[in-house]
Amino acid sequence: MKNPNLKIYLLSALLIALYSCNSNEEAITNSTHAASQFKVINVTHHDGHAFSTGKTPSTTGKYVANPGGGVMMQAFYWDVPSGGNWWNTLSTKVTAWSNAGIGSIWLPPVSKAQNGPFSMGYDPTDYFDFGNYNQNGTIETRFGSKTELVSLITKAHSENIQVYADMVLNHNSGGQLENNPYTGTQTYTNFTGVASGKFPRTSADFYKNAYGNNDEGAFGGFPDLAHVTPNVQNWLWLRSDGVGKYYKNTMKFDGWRFDYVKGFGPWVVKDWNANVGGFSVGEYWDSNVNTLEWWANNANSSVFDFACYYKMNDAFDGNNLNLLNDDMMWKRNPHKAVTFVTNHDTDEIYNKQLAYAYILTHEGYPTIFYRDYEEWLNKAKMDNLIWIHNNKATGTTSILYADNDEYIARRNGYNGNPGLVVYINNSSSWQERWVPTNWTNAQIKDFTGNSTWLPTTQGDSWVKIQSPPNSYSVWSINM
Repeated sequence: MKNPNLKIYLLSALLIALYSCNSNEEAITNSTHAASQFKVINVTHHDGHAFSTGKTPSTTGKYVANPGGGVMMQAFYWDVPSGGNWWNTLSTKVTAWSNAGIGSIWLPPVSKAQNGPFSMGYDPTDYFDFGNYNQNGTIETRFGSKTELVSLITKAHSENIQVYADMVLNHNSGGQLENNPYTGTQTYTNFTGVASGKFPRTSADFYKNAYGNNDEGAFGGFPDLAHVTPNVQNWLWLRSDGVGKYYKNTMKFDGWRFDYVKGFGPWVVKDWNANVGGFSVGEYWDSNVNTLEWWANNANSSVFDFACYYKMNDAFDGNNLNLLNDDMMWKRNPHKAVTFVTNHDTDEIYNKQLAYAYILTHEGYPTIFYRDYEEWLNKAKMDNLIWIHNNKATGTTSILYADNDEYIARRNGYNGNPGLVVYINNSSSWQERWVPTNWTNAQIKDFTGNSTWLPTTQGDSWVKIQSPPNSYSVWSINM
């Protein structure tokens, strides 16, 4: 179902005189815009404030929350080098990331897991072992020691970067065998001997148990935590020395990425947020925007915008940019939509640079994938898009034009910030279009540098812009 808040206006204008734009483009002020129909779709629900990253300005940090909101870095990928040096590697990156405009980093699960020095952390054993206990065949985690983790968080905060922990609350691994009265068998559900001595749990804390046979979902055959049990609730989010409050108040994490939230009810994240606080985003892997919105509202949390992800994949790789007119979470509620191009689990979009141009100019809280930024894409182009997002991408969104190869949208500005017009061109040749802007009799420029035009908007705010082949341009007032 389309967003009922979308207002569709059909604007048409008769071509009186045709002018081709040259490098000066001053002559545009005397011409009239081309006769083409624009379907202008206004997304009117966003007030233009920065998104809920929880960031506050700092006089010492290099990044300050700007009108466009924050940019998150997923600071890992699947199978990052083992050996306990990843936290140190990230510590060498955060100053440059802050200088580029990154406002937060998302870390992999930080606690000791069953696979010890080789685990990516998604099979948690001891939530309070950050690489400081000899357990599961190692003292350090795959990523490093507790001391190195604390040093990374401290360094990130000194650069005014927030740090989000990846929380795996659905399942546990690495427990000892015990006689399970609920199954009549032996199960690996005895976690009373974890090295930290904290969050002891037994078969009574996993499904099936006295509370029932199951909840919303189990994963990988691991013991499935029963969040309805008082012991689990106490240790995860209620106790002052429990997981959530220890991570926030002692380890100094600023927020949470919740793994596999399909596995338990949204009330779990809602209760965590109410008792612990901090930014939160859930991995509800579903392309149905109605389902994403339902989960975000009931969890009182942001959610990864998988609807946007799959639409971008079909649009950019399938040469059908019309699909960007379709409904997505960022259009429903941009304050609860975390947009992304790829992550450690899925990497389907081939035309990534255009996808990043899309999420970094549109509403939502955009996430950049470590390998895209550090290894695979042009870092200068990425830095440019981050700057554009932080400084120009403000206000509501109006989709001005879309066909198979071209997509043009306008951010309408907010509180004195002029906004922008983004032109994405997925064809093999330069394209030009007349578009309605927010600006009257104003010189504009392409802040990507992909076009050298310096056109001036007409008295009715229309202007002719261009975009290079298989690329994009981003226009705003030349100031």
